[in-house]
Amino acid sequence: MNEELRVAVDRRTNGAILYTKGYINNVGGEEIANRAYELMDADARILLLNLRETKIVNSIGISILIEIIEKMMDKGGKIAFCCLTPVIHKTFQIMGLANYATIYENEEAAVQDLAL
Repeated sequence: MNEELRVAVDRRTNGAILYTKGYINNVGGEEIANRAYELMDADARILLLNLRETKIVNSIGISILIEIIEKMMDKGGKIAFCCLTPVIHKTFQIMGLANYATIYENEEAAVQDLAL
């Protein structure tokens, strides 16, 4: 599984939506982290990761996502996810990401709830 991850960013007033496409592994996770940290440094306090076009997240990808969540929580912000496949949703529940980041069914609900 060497599908390269791509990340597109939709900057909003108080945060951003990151659209991922591809496999979230060590390389993909680092790409997300780089974008997220740039946004945090630019005072984004809410990040929504739309994983509609991501089908697989491995354990290294999960650990990188956890680091991003921790860093955002340290800054007083929040991270949320939307459009997860059933497998990724279950993985996030098992690995505990759902305890620290809200998971939304779709982007519309997330944007409304987060006021993005």
